[in-house]
Order: sequence, then C-alpha cells, then structure tokens
Amino acid sequence: MNDVITLAFPFFGLIFLGFVSGKIGKLPESGLAWMNFFIIYVALPALFFRLLSETPIEQLTDLTYVSATTFTTYTVFAIAFCIGVLATRGNIPESTILGIAGSYSNIGYMGPGLTLAVLGPAATVPTALILCFDNTLLFILAPLMMAIGGTEKEPLRRTAAKILWRVFTHPFIVATIAGVGAAALQFKPPEAIDTMLRILSGAAAPCALFAMGVGVALRPSGRIAVEMPAVLVVKLIVHPVLVYLLLSWIGGFDPIWVATAILMACLPPATNVFVIAQQYNTYVQRAASFVLIGTLASVVTVTGFIWAISNEAINLGGL
Repeated sequence: MNDVITLAFPFFGLIFLGFVSGKIGKLPESGLAWMNFFIIYVALPALFFRLLSETPIEQLTDLTYVSATTFTTYTVFAIAFCIGVLATRGNIPESTILGIAGSYSNIGYMGPGLTLAVLGPAATVPTALILCFDNTLLFILAPLMMAIGGTEKEPLRRTAAKILWRVFTHPFIVATIAGVGAAALQFKPPEAIDTMLRILSGAAAPCALFAMGVGVALRPSGRIAVEMPAVLVVKLIVHPVLVYLLLSWIGGFDPIWVATAILMACLPPATNVFVIAQQYNTYVQRAASFVLIGTLASVVTVTGFIWAISNEAINLGGL
C-alpha cells in the first residue's frame, strides 16, 4: 500500500496544491488562460509527438485496441445518457451533458501524468491512442446530439463541417498524427529541437495537474443533482470495469495496454464537461458540480484501481 500511496500522492497532491491556490490566491479565472494555452497547445502536444515519434510504427496501428476502448467509451456515454433521459424527463441537451459527464474522462490533463507515473514509458502509445480517439468520439457526439436536441441551430452540413474542423485541428490529435507520421518515416528532429521537446514534455504533467486543481477551485459549484451519484458510478467504476472485461474477452493485448485503458477510464469527468455545458448554455452549474465532486471521489476510486493493478488484484496476464 505504501507503493500505491507513493504513486498516487504526488499526482493528487499537485491537483490539491492547485485547488488550494485557486481558493486562497484571489486571482481571476482569466489568469489561467495562458497556462491552459501552454498545456493544451504546446506542452502536451510536444509530449505526445516526442514519445510517439520514438515508437515503432507497428505498435501504432492496433485498430482492435482502439475500437474496443472507443466502443466502451460510447457504451458508457449511452448508459449515462439514458440515466439523463429518465432524470430530466426526456430533455436531450441536458441528457447529452450527463452522457458526456459519464464517459469523458479527464484524459488530457490527468491521463498522461497518471499512466506514465504508474506504468512507465510503455504506457505512452495506448495513452495517446485513447486520448486521440476518445476526444474524437466526444467531439462528434456533443454537437451531433445538441443538433438533434434543437440546441444547435445550424444546418446539418455546417454542423458536420464544424465537427471535422474541431477534430482535425485539435492540438492533441494533430500532435498524434504528426508523431505517427514521424515514426513511419523514422524522422528524428535535430538535437536542439529534440532538447526543447523534452523540456516541454517534462512540464506537461505538473502544469496540467496544477491548472486542473485551480480550475476546479474557481468553477462555481451548483446544486447536487439527484442523478449525480448514478452518473459518477458509471464514470468512475462502470467505465473501467467494462473496458477491462471487453479487452480481457478479446484477449491478446499487452498487459500494460490493458492497465492503461483501465486507468484512463477510471479518471473523473473532464473539465471540458463544464466547458461544453457553457458552450450550449445547458446544465452549466450542475456540470461544474460533476467535475468537482467527481474529482474528489476519484481520489478514492483511482487510488483503488492503482492498488488493484499494482498488487495484481486484477488479472492482466502477467503485468
């Protein structure tokens, strides 16, 4: 258990430091803008490009793994969406936010820091693949479901064009594509650029975790919705259990890849849940509560999954 605490404490400690700083710093949320830009557009893309470009190309083309993890994310979206339909009496926009809250893990800010800390560099490729394809799935589902619900007042063609633009211009996806391309061409950047990429990569995880803590502290917390416990159980427990069961049933995956999928799935709702709710002016205050309460609850659940993986309580086939 001491080893698990050693792994989990720095991770959640950085989030806690950010949270406390956000509460006592008395700084406006706008102050986070440049740090968020640095994390999303510079540091994390540098991390993914560097690590993927150094990976043998054959490891980057496992469509079975991508299909299984993305299908699981879609499944838990559908489950949480159905909970939302029952709780909101058929309100599709609000149910969509609930679906996103139940399936969209905080894979951008928390994912790389957690998987690389627990599993090492071998978790790089599955982390990047899950991040890329889960983001793509949610970028498609959010505007599509909002259009169906009547919130997105645009022609279908314009909605489709907006979806494609968001997918193929997102820095994580661009960096992943560039990294895969560099691996295929066996391209290695000049030493000076490579050194800069390494410095940026080292800053990615701590900055992301600290900024996430500050962001959670500054979000206005709304009332606790009656559907919150059920949706958070789907996000924090059902999601990782389902991805483990599906990957185990298919079989043949590297144990570290299975462990990576579990850790990425057990993360709390992404702060983007609140951002999407704001974008569509739907379920905004309660979405903030999902992020806050989900992050607090994940201290227990994520630590539990780290313990289960580290102590082989979950059969991963020889991790």
